[in-house]
Amino acid sequence: MKQSYNVIRKVLVTEKGTRLTAAENKYLFRVDPRADKREIRRAVEELFNVHVTRVNTMMRAGKKKRERTPSYGRTSDWKRAVVTLKAGDSIPLQ
Repeated sequence: MKQSYNVIRKVLVTEKGTRLTAAENKYLFRVDPRADKREIRRAVEELFNVHVTRVNTMMRAGKKKRERTPSYGRTSDWKRAVVTLKAGDSIPLQ
């Protein structure tokens, strides 16, 4: 069993995430790519003291990057989780 702080890397504050939070009580997290939905649910409930109703995950591909040379590098792939909370629960983002 993984520690909660190792599962949840950071809370993503984006335009889409803000829209989802206001309309549907959903929050975006960058999580460990090896974590499954049960581990993500447990970590969010433990860290933020809320009740999670649903967890959706997706693998995001890394981007091609270059720095002043013709050769390209690549950022690493990462995993995003969209967590839906029970009505009335919220996570303070500030």
